[in-house]
Amino acid sequence: MGEQNYNPFKKLEYALVLLVAACFLFWVPHLLSSYLLHVVILILYFSFLGSAWNIVSGYAGQFSFGHSAFFGVGAYLSSLLYVKSGISPWIGMLVGAIFAAGLGGFIGYLTFRYKLKGAFFALSTFAFAEMLRIIALNWSITGKAMGILIPLKEGGSFEAFQFVSKLPYYYIILLMVLSVLSVSFGLDHSKLGYYFKAIREDEEAAGSLGVNILKYKTMALALSAFFTALGGTFYAQYMFYIDPDITFGTNVTIEMILRTMLGGVGTVFGPLIGSAVLEAIAEVTRSFLGEYKGVSLMLYAAMLILVMIFFPHGLMGLLRKRRGISAAGDRQRT
Repeated sequence: MGEQNYNPFKKLEYALVLLVAACFLFWVPHLLSSYLLHVVILILYFSFLGSAWNIVSGYAGQFSFGHSAFFGVGAYLSSLLYVKSGISPWIGMLVGAIFAAGLGGFIGYLTFRYKLKGAFFALSTFAFAEMLRIIALNWSITGKAMGILIPLKEGGSFEAFQFVSKLPYYYIILLMVLSVLSVSFGLDHSKLGYYFKAIREDEEAAGSLGVNILKYKTMALALSAFFTALGGTFYAQYMFYIDPDITFGTNVTIEMILRTMLGGVGTVFGPLIGSAVLEAIAEVTRSFLGEYKGVSLMLYAAMLILVMIFFPHGLMGLLRKRRGISAAGDRQRT
């Protein structure tokens, strides 16, 4: 029975799908208007953040409600290094990501050491994010409530992470998405990923089998924080402005959670699918129902409720279920 279910080409299938999708995505932006290209950039950007959150909350099963802390660290560190010292945002992006990973490791060790889980862990991550927001609101170096306006280079500059057209930003965020999807794919098929999933499914059983629970949960949070901070730097350089509420506020974390839950928590492509669906809804409501403020948020909530009731494993879970039913039907017919 195990031999019948084993598919030696499963990894190759995923790799080929990723390769074909990458080739298509490298070619398609040349056919889009500036507005549509901006929409696609937002889809990729939110899918990147969702995939970063998914590492700790989806694969390792530790629900974080304070990922805006790492997002804000990446955004502020890279921006401050550029504005105050003239250091390239490319270097600042790496510095911010490493610092955020260290912060994630510290938060993880502190919370997991005392066995905080579930709602208690979620609230503790939220508390750290809120603490950083208050600090950013009151420190003069961060611009307080005014935030930081990133100075523009005339004609753009690669070193300054500034470009005249949106196309370079598209390719940058696309490469970032491909990198985090590769990590997610690796977690799906590696020993580290199996440890994460074992902790998610039954922490006590995993510990009894020799899995170092504290070590691997802390690693998951640090890795997730690293990628989230990269997204913070991209946002700062794409929008040229940040403030404490934008970066450390709950909106960033909520967007990560909503899009990932819709697409499928703990799946490789779930955040990408969820981001595409929700961004399409947001753009349609802005275009046709722009005068009714908050309609997109109500649709977000309604869709999330429907998904949780009828498709608790997200859209990817629905696709897998239908695929499984189809495969079962084919076996029965044969």
